[in-house]
Amino acid sequence: MRRRDLIAGVGSLAVLAGGGVVATQGLPSAGDGGDDADRGDYSDDPIEIETVDAPGSEAGTMAVPQPGQVMVLDFFMTTCGVCQDMMPVLAEARAALDDDNDVRFLSVTHERSIENAELAEWWADYDGDWSVGRDESVDLFERYGVTGVPETVVIDGAGDVHWNNTGRKTVEELVDAVDGTVAAIEEPTDESN
Repeated sequence: MRRRDLIAGVGSLAVLAGGGVVATQGLPSAGDGGDDADRGDYSDDPIEIETVDAPGSEAGTMAVPQPGQVMVLDFFMTTCGVCQDMMPVLAEARAALDDDNDVRFLSVTHERSIENAELAEWWADYDGDWSVGRDESVDLFERYGVTGVPETVVIDGAGDVHWNNTGRKTVEELVDAVDGTVAAIEEPTDESN
């Protein structure tokens, strides 16, 4: 009887240790089986995200970051109820910031189980009207330390994070985060004049 308890305890420790590795290093991705020395190498090189043909989005790719461009990155999953609830908030924040051409919205999922056509249908159902993409390699998720959804990250043209929030957020929080990022970028330019 005690032997059974000991085996169960050791098994539980292994599960906890594995969970700790996933929490700190993320899920492993199926790659080429190459050198693990590249893991965690967050160079300044842009990451190309596959974009989907959907309302407000064209099929192709989008580089993240984009020089001179403030970006609002919305990390989501189609099965996430809070992500669905956040779609109108994102749309309203985007509309409030629409006059500012230096701000780009990109919503990104890492779901492999959904086809592009299904993602486009979901996007239309929830009134998405900006770029939507896929990060099946989870490179972008890893670069910005995203471990849960929804998470919103506001970055500058160099890819530096100026604001991030996991979970629900308000239109005002998003607009203030973007305005603060734009102001922080413009500040050094204004001082040099």
